[in-house]
Amino acid sequence: MRNHLSKGSATIVHKNKSVTTSLTSKDFESFIQAMDSFAYTNGSVPAGLEHRADLIANIVYGDPTLDWLICWFNNVSDPFQQLNAGDSIRIPKIV
Repeated sequence: MRNHLSKGSATIVHKNKSVTTSLTSKDFESFIQAMDSFAYTNGSVPAGLEHRADLIANIVYGDPTLDWLICWFNNVSDPFQQLNAGDSIRIPKIV
């Protein structure tokens, strides 16, 4: 599996529904602590790509499965409520 859930996950209740998330995993916590050392560029969510971390990742990295990286780096737990057009985001540089 090549998505954020392969980096660690847990099941939580969100909006009265049981969902699997990576945001409560130990890997996520380690990632957040190490984030200050990552190189990144600043950007903003373009109109037409709001709520679409997969499309942003595809444009930036050429790989839509790196949507989890955009979400984790910007502390986005619900891209359908966050990542609005015009929002400032940080784009981590990957090697």
